[in-house]
Amino acid sequence: MQILNLGWHNLLMIFSFGACIIGLLLLIDTKSDKLNELEESEQILFRMTFSYWMLYCVCVGLQKIGLPEGEIVLMSVNITAALSYFLTFACVLCLPLHRLSVKQVEQ
Repeated sequence: MQILNLGWHNLLMIFSFGACIIGLLLLIDTKSDKLNELEESEQILFRMTFSYWMLYCVCVGLQKIGLPEGEIVLMSVNITAALSYFLTFACVLCLPLHRLSVKQVEQ
């Protein structure tokens, strides 16, 4: 019954971390030489999105487990969490913009 005491947000972070690992494993492509430049940049954006979100999940987990009394450690984890959250948002925003720019170049 210990899992029930974790809370919904913590369970969501754990499952999200696992989903990021699975997403990164799915993006490993051994045939990367067959990709053109546009597909390769899109794949890099997906990898960056999963990586930054995984870092955010780790930082949230570190905040929950309780760090030593040092304020510098806690502040650096908080700053890392905020930066990784914003970088994830930026990568997610860049994916449709990248596709839109590719369509405009083709036309």
